[in-house]
Amino acid sequence: MGMRVSVAGASGYAGGELLRLIAGHPDLTLTVAAAHSQAGARIGDVHPHLVSLADREFQATDPAALADADLVFLALPHGQSAAVAAELPESVKIVDVGADHRLRDAAAWERYYGGPHAGAWTYGLPELPGQRAAIATADRVAATGCYATAVTLALAPLIAAGVVEADDVVAVAASGTSGAGRAARLNLIGSEVMGDLSPYKVGAHQHVPEIKQATGARTLSFTPVLAPLPRGIIATVTARAAAPVTAAGVREALRAAYAAEPFVVVLPDGTSPHTAATLGTNACHLQTAVDLDSGRVIVTSAIDNLGKGAASNMVQCANLMLGLPETAGLTVNGVAP
Repeated sequence: MGMRVSVAGASGYAGGELLRLIAGHPDLTLTVAAAHSQAGARIGDVHPHLVSLADREFQATDPAALADADLVFLALPHGQSAAVAAELPESVKIVDVGADHRLRDAAAWERYYGGPHAGAWTYGLPELPGQRAAIATADRVAATGCYATAVTLALAPLIAAGVVEADDVVAVAASGTSGAGRAARLNLIGSEVMGDLSPYKVGAHQHVPEIKQATGARTLSFTPVLAPLPRGIIATVTARAAAPVTAAGVREALRAAYAAEPFVVVLPDGTSPHTAATLGTNACHLQTAVDLDSGRVIVTSAIDNLGKGAASNMVQCANLMLGLPETAGLTVNGVAP
């Protein structure tokens, strides 16, 4: 039967991806798929691609029902998961993809999100130094934000190794529309998005303090861009080199940091990251360059925002928390064309 898991927010995009991964996982069994607005609906009517779960129904978001599991996945909007988590017993492990418990700095939470800070949990990015062991012994894990994952994996090892300076970091990242969730919004309908690129939350995106916390960056200018595709993130991260360096040297620094990591791929010279190559995977693809004019280090990063940026990273954390093989139910192989 395997480990029993429940999903709150199962009707959303991240929740649907979690259901897909759980359905194919060798060691996880779904107990409850909860969805507040879709309670009573067939899973197949909301997620027609989930054929093996199609005839099951979404249940109400009842903490008592969710708690009938070894682990609960919370795929709820920001600001909603803390209340649900507070009603779950301590004996049940939780992985939360919302932002409620990611930040250690209460002032940063209030500045970027507003409202009271719910407190920090173990940060759920296994590839960061020390985090794999911390996640494995944790009962409460706050999974990473999607943009934060793409930027952090590109930047954190270079700051830690002294390859780049922690000041004056700049990141520009384009994301597919699923990153905004499933709620109907005028700016996300096909007629508005197709054939268009548009920046948003310029200079004030909520992932800035999370990226700084995870990477050690002291200053960060971050510009997110809405891209006309359903899923995927491509990030370009630049920083001042701490000393003269080549693209090959930066690439070797990343390879050294991620040599034992199953889901981080440092691409060969001349190969660029593509969002399509990470579709449906838990992988992050990285490439390096050094700007000929400014000498700044450039790292490009690609992930699936619903994969490594959300659901599959949650499963990776859950595997560690439940004592399962870390890679169980996950893949680095994408879907093409």
